[in-house]
Amino acid sequence: MAADLEAEVQAIDKSLLECSAEEIAVKWLQANDLQKEVYQHLAYYVPKIYCRGPNPAPQREDMLAQHVLLGPMEWYLCGEDPAFGFPKLEQANKPSHLCGRVFKVGEPTYSCRDCAVDPTCVLCMECFLGSIHREHRYRMTTSGGGGFCDCGDTEAWKEGPYCQKHELNTSETPEEEDPLVHLPEDMVARAYNIFAITFKYAVDILTWEKENELPGLEMIEKSDTYYCMLFNDEVHTYEQVIYTLQKAVNCTQKEAIGFATTVDRDGRRSVRYGDFQYCDQAKSVIVRNTSRQTKPLKVQVMHSSIVAHQSFGLKLLTWLGSVIGYSDGLRRILCQVGLQEGPDGENSSLVDKLMLYDSKLWKGARNVYHQLFMSSLLMDLKYKKLFAIRFARNYERLQSDFMKDDHDREFSIADLSIQIFTVPSLARMLITEENLMTTIIKTFMDHLRHRDIQGRFQFERYTALQAFKFRRVQSLILDLKYVLISKPTEWSDELRHKFLEGFDAFLELLKCMQGMDPITRQVGQHIEMEPEWEAAFTLQMKLTLVISMIQDWCALDEKVLIEAYKKCLTVLMQCHSGFTDGEQPIVLSMCGHSVETIRYCVSQEKVSIHLPVSRLLAGLHVLLSKTEVAYKFPELLPLSELSPPMLIEHPLRCLVLCAQVHAGMWRRNGFSLVNQIYYYHNVKCRREMFDKDIVMLQTGVSMMDPNHFLMIMLSRFELYQIFSTPDYGKRFSTENTNKDVVQQNNTLIEEMLYLIIMIVGERFSPGIGQVNATDEIKREIIHQLSIRPMAHSELVKALPEDENRETGMESVIEEVACFKKPGLTGRGLYELKPECARNFNLYFYHFSRAEQSKAEEAQRKLKRQNREDTALPPPALPPFCPLFASLVNILQSDVMLCIMGTILQWAVEHNGYAWSESMLQRVLHLLGMALQEEKQHLENLSEENVVTFTFTQKISRPGEAPNNSPSILAMLETLQNAPHLEVHKDMIRWILKTFNTIKKLRESSSTSPVAETEGNIMEESSRDKDKAERKRKAEIARLRREKIMAQMSEMQRHFINENKELFQQTLEELDTSTSGVHENSPVISDAKLTALGPEQTRVAEHRQVVMCILCQEEQEVKVDSRAMVLAAFIQRSTVLSKNRNKITPDPDKYDPLFMHPDLSCGTHTGSCGHIMHAHCWQRYFDAVQAKEQRRQQRLRVHTSYDVENGEFLCPLCECLSNTVIPLLPPPRVLFNRLDFSGQPNLTQWIKTISQQIKALYLLRDEDCASKSEEMNPYSESIKEMLTTFGTATYKVGLKVHPNEEDPRVPIMCWGSCAYTIQTIERILADEDKPLFGHLPCRQDDCLTSLTRFAAAHWTVSSLSAVQGHFCTLLASLVPNEKNGNLPCILDIDMFHLLVSLVLSFPAIHCQDFSGVSLGTGDLHLFHLVTMAHIVQILLTSSTEENGMDQENTNSEEEVAVLTLYKFLCQCTGSALKEISSGWHLWRNLKAGIMPFLRCSALFFHYLNGVPAPSEIQVNGTNQFEHLCSYLSLPNNLTCLFQENSDILNTLIESWCSNNEVKRYLEGKRHAISYARESNKLIDLPDDYSCLINQASNFSCPKSGGDKSRAPTLCLVCGTMLCSQSYCCQTELEGEDVGACTAHTYTCGSGVGIFLRVRECQVLFLAGKTKGCFYPPPYLDDYGETDQGLRRGNPLHLCKERFKKIQKLWQQHSITEEIGHAQEANQTLVGIDWQHL
Repeated sequence: MAADLEAEVQAIDKSLLECSAEEIAVKWLQANDLQKEVYQHLAYYVPKIYCRGPNPAPQREDMLAQHVLLGPMEWYLCGEDPAFGFPKLEQANKPSHLCGRVFKVGEPTYSCRDCAVDPTCVLCMECFLGSIHREHRYRMTTSGGGGFCDCGDTEAWKEGPYCQKHELNTSETPEEEDPLVHLPEDMVARAYNIFAITFKYAVDILTWEKENELPGLEMIEKSDTYYCMLFNDEVHTYEQVIYTLQKAVNCTQKEAIGFATTVDRDGRRSVRYGDFQYCDQAKSVIVRNTSRQTKPLKVQVMHSSIVAHQSFGLKLLTWLGSVIGYSDGLRRILCQVGLQEGPDGENSSLVDKLMLYDSKLWKGARNVYHQLFMSSLLMDLKYKKLFAIRFARNYERLQSDFMKDDHDREFSIADLSIQIFTVPSLARMLITEENLMTTIIKTFMDHLRHRDIQGRFQFERYTALQAFKFRRVQSLILDLKYVLISKPTEWSDELRHKFLEGFDAFLELLKCMQGMDPITRQVGQHIEMEPEWEAAFTLQMKLTLVISMIQDWCALDEKVLIEAYKKCLTVLMQCHSGFTDGEQPIVLSMCGHSVETIRYCVSQEKVSIHLPVSRLLAGLHVLLSKTEVAYKFPELLPLSELSPPMLIEHPLRCLVLCAQVHAGMWRRNGFSLVNQIYYYHNVKCRREMFDKDIVMLQTGVSMMDPNHFLMIMLSRFELYQIFSTPDYGKRFSTENTNKDVVQQNNTLIEEMLYLIIMIVGERFSPGIGQVNATDEIKREIIHQLSIRPMAHSELVKALPEDENRETGMESVIEEVACFKKPGLTGRGLYELKPECARNFNLYFYHFSRAEQSKAEEAQRKLKRQNREDTALPPPALPPFCPLFASLVNILQSDVMLCIMGTILQWAVEHNGYAWSESMLQRVLHLLGMALQEEKQHLENLSEENVVTFTFTQKISRPGEAPNNSPSILAMLETLQNAPHLEVHKDMIRWILKTFNTIKKLRESSSTSPVAETEGNIMEESSRDKDKAERKRKAEIARLRREKIMAQMSEMQRHFINENKELFQQTLEELDTSTSGVHENSPVISDAKLTALGPEQTRVAEHRQVVMCILCQEEQEVKVDSRAMVLAAFIQRSTVLSKNRNKITPDPDKYDPLFMHPDLSCGTHTGSCGHIMHAHCWQRYFDAVQAKEQRRQQRLRVHTSYDVENGEFLCPLCECLSNTVIPLLPPPRVLFNRLDFSGQPNLTQWIKTISQQIKALYLLRDEDCASKSEEMNPYSESIKEMLTTFGTATYKVGLKVHPNEEDPRVPIMCWGSCAYTIQTIERILADEDKPLFGHLPCRQDDCLTSLTRFAAAHWTVSSLSAVQGHFCTLLASLVPNEKNGNLPCILDIDMFHLLVSLVLSFPAIHCQDFSGVSLGTGDLHLFHLVTMAHIVQILLTSSTEENGMDQENTNSEEEVAVLTLYKFLCQCTGSALKEISSGWHLWRNLKAGIMPFLRCSALFFHYLNGVPAPSEIQVNGTNQFEHLCSYLSLPNNLTCLFQENSDILNTLIESWCSNNEVKRYLEGKRHAISYARESNKLIDLPDDYSCLINQASNFSCPKSGGDKSRAPTLCLVCGTMLCSQSYCCQTELEGEDVGACTAHTYTCGSGVGIFLRVRECQVLFLAGKTKGCFYPPPYLDDYGETDQGLRRGNPLHLCKERFKKIQKLWQQHSITEEIGHAQEANQTLVGIDWQHL
């Protein structure tokens, strides 16, 4: 079968390959009917090339298509060989000054916050780096794909539109020059012909709807071959599609995933190929299987020739795109062809056809033709304009297609609006010529059809489908925003006219929103169904910016503003036309004023939060003042027609609603109302909601009698009764036993006073007060920072953004705050400058309740610290603009004074009334505001003006005759000494003081000076009294404090005396438990300390008493007592690896006896250092296991530890652990027997050992030695723990099932000990810390226990196995006839060898009764391994002689090393390089052997417990000499060779004669050289955008050049991976895992550190179930990370933070870090880490 296929392919290829492009082109040139010729050619050849089988073969198709189909077209177009024709065109072409690069998904884009006209203007990385914007404040984002670079577009940038590359292209060309003049005329004609035919062919075939015939391309023979074509939609998930395909076309899961990925990427994929019936059957299965949940997947059975032509149609569009790249002239021709009206009139041009068919095309086809439009129509300025007009005319149809389309916006032609509407000149032209603004708003209104009886929008329940449709509709608002984003500088009459027409349409929209979602208070029972509120608020939120922008437009032209104001007022009147009916009028009177209003109760009638028309009018009213139109043309404005009570009615109701909700009166209305109130005040909406309601009230008050306003307000707050009838308050509080009602009433009074404070005090908007925009922002920032210091991002969130996503904060922040840089964690903070605190207003209107109390506390605390009084007086305010000037009179109106007087009176007689301190505090604030106001009036007084603001006089007057209430001033003086008002004393004092200042001012301004008033004297004396009182109190407090302290210290002393012996004991223990220097008795300290050998310093034994963290009992660590254990965590590690690509052999057969020097995978043990009894731990672990089993039955969530793998959390610190290490006394002491013979030297010792080994082999052949039972001094429980830990190390280290009998267990234990010591030595070396004295005690305890454990473990292993290991290990250095085939000396890590030899030696020694001490054996083994290491270093040292200046001192060391080196040269047959400089050799040798010596020092220190000499505890010179002396080595290491030359020469010869050594020296293999470099994480670039760029160029390795969605960088080895996607999943131990998890197993043996480039966050993974996110090491200029790249500030590498991550890795703390993170944050546990 296969052979047939191949033959067929070849046969086809032959006939196709014989086609000559040139001949065909010549034939075409002579043809009369070119279209017919071309169509015939295509009809014949396309089906022969494309779609020849079930699977696409893109390479072959492309090659043939180029040869047979596109080649002739190129020849025809150029009139010569295109290989010459196209370059000629390119040379003649003037390069474009537009960049026009279309962005790939995930590519970095840059926008300049200083120069971009709007945030959609972006640059690609190349243009950005060559532009002036590099030095500005820029924003960096990753593109979603599809936009293009705006470099060279002068309309997009305020300055610097060109980068260096595109600047060169701007000089010569005059503007509007026709690019066709550069082309030869015959070529223009040919281009027209071929473009017209090919473009038409492509459009026809793509928009063709019949499945069985073709447009003018009838085939000669028709085969019965069909495709079953599956199309993409955005409804079904990957899983559903994969599952359905497996059933329908019975393919494997892998194939189904491939299909689904292609469908998702290209929008369609054939899933079956064959005759019609065969394909149709698959189709019906797919439709049947997917129609249950939602609409079925779209499947079509298509004839193969149609699919072939469509494939070629797309190829043609791509080809057209590339051809027009050669010349602007060709581009212009293609644009003309595309936009030429066809025979059918309107919408018949090719471009129109494609646009209007857009929603029926599949994703791949859309992408191709959108790209073509971008590179042709949008790059040619003349045609961009014509295309914009076509787009605008079809706007409505395109949008309604998009509503029905099931693809996201970025795949829809509607998305091109961002490319067209954001160009200022185009947007203006479309508004004036095509009435675009009205079109967009009308289209929007058409899609929101549901209205109630009053014609307002009504949203039904917010189902998923509703939400989906509603999201679609919102894209129209975005378009409106784009059209308005650049504001006109010149207005033509036409623009005015069309803008106002659009404004009318917009008012219609707002009118439908005015009063939507009305609510009524629930009384009696709770609401049953939460009403729908989200849709309305979503709409409001989206429109907020548009409303602001429309106001900005109005402000730019006086005529427009006046017209808009009138129109808005008219619409508001219409909304209010049913204003008074059904609500009876009532008359309110108070203090001799009366007003007529209507009866209305917020708590009983319907009320709505949505009042956009009123709010728009408020905004325009402020603009009248700001632009001074109100003063210039008052006659043109309908100000006299305004009815203030009507204007304030609805906003007032809305504010009363908020007050009542705060008072808890609407509790039964559920959460929907709470949420609405929250958003009403929220920074996203408040600008066009809450703020404008306050403005509307200010507008109303400034036009009416303040007394009238206050009475209406009291009535709406339902408080009129209380204040209008004397003594009503007393009756009210006694009659109402219901606490709730009284409480509600108090809250309402507080809220009403707060509202008055806001109406008078909020004048920081330009137009209301005499301020500018920066004052407003400054004030916002000051009040945010009064709460607490904040990070930049928090501040940005708390400030409202304008349409360019700017808050304007950066321009003013320096004036009001200081920046504090962050440390290793946390973020940079802004702190308020102290001089700004005086601008603090406690009743700032954007504070939430919580913020207000925090701010108050913070400010009072500050004042106390500065030793000031704690009053928080109202700050001085800027003056009002003239239009609002009369507002201040509200403070001195009779009703206001009455309200204040009443509340003060309640406070004076505080028993009879229900009143609250907050109420009083607000009244005091209002008094303060009024006094400040009067003071400012007086200070700014000019000659002829009379001060109309006479607040001081009014508060000095007592009440009227009938009840003669005291004056406000008198009451304040009474309250000043009231004991129940301590807190407010300072404030009252401040008010009285200000009052006196004003009196003085008044007197100085009037003519006769009057003597000081008694008030002042009274105030002075009271202040002195008060000071004295305070001093006395402070003194008393101080004495009390001292007395208490004295008592406490007395008690302490008493306690210590009683428990003397207890304290003694503790102190002794403290001494014994601290390791290091303190252990040795003073006798030794001056002698030389030696860690091993017969000369080893004897250390007095000391008792070690420890306490169990579980049962709190203490116990001494002894050989025969119950075992004590440390919680420990064992993990495989590649941190020291020099070869990460090593394939780990099959763990069941692998022999780990020798560790290769590349340390490709080690076993690391760490511990948190907490101690338990073994039996306590066992009990704890059993409980954890039982709990886990119970939990598994209840609910299946992961915990942060995996009990099945023996993991648990340390009971004290919750550190992840998976086993325990037993604590042991120093083990060597137990096995050391007397030394009674002279100790042999190395040569003798080797001979003796060799004989013993021979004897052992003979014995072993006779019988199998048993376990070393008779030797074992340890108690049962300790033995059990030795086995437990040993087995755990074996299980984790080899990834096998536990088996305590396995002979490899001891090897793994020794290996873990060696590897852990090596990692610790590396960490200390990298940080330049001395070897001893700098380890944290948890590491110190861990190493002690680990080394002692490893030394004792042989006692529970099979003796013969350990002896066997020793023999084999030794044989690698001292060969014997038994052990052949051992690794060569270059392939053994010497420190691992040393540890294994030393720790397995007692197994031989215990049967040796010759009297040689164990210490001697240690010393000889150490010397032997050291010499082997020296040879290793010399063989692999790549000494370059010409490096340093040679200091040929010819010291004995250098001479000796040279001699040794020469001897090595002899042994290796002079394959070594000749080296004459001993100095270099010695330097290399010292450097290379240092890590080994340091590790050995640690090892013997922990093994034998000899304290380290003080010299190694500091970083000094001569470290090498001190180490040698501690390890009883000669300083000149080569002496070792000279002393034992007789035996060593033979050994060296045997080492060097190994075959591998020869191969290495001949350059046939590689070997590790010493000292090994420390591993570091990869180097990261300083600028984060380099990484983004690298990631955007990275394509998924499996899915053929497709861009990866979540590119992720491994920080250990620098590999880029395609994470979190189906395409790169692999199988690991029978489970599907993502690329990162799979990579951790090869690169980090299960642990990985990654940087997710698009999210800018670090990912830690451990195993398949553990992972967490970690802050990235990249910070912006404000010291903050930007996870998710949401803010887009430029990010730079913070070296310290990166070092911290590196340290976590080097210390093997990644798993522990993940454990802590997962314990702290339960959501992390639920993530499927293995799929990343």
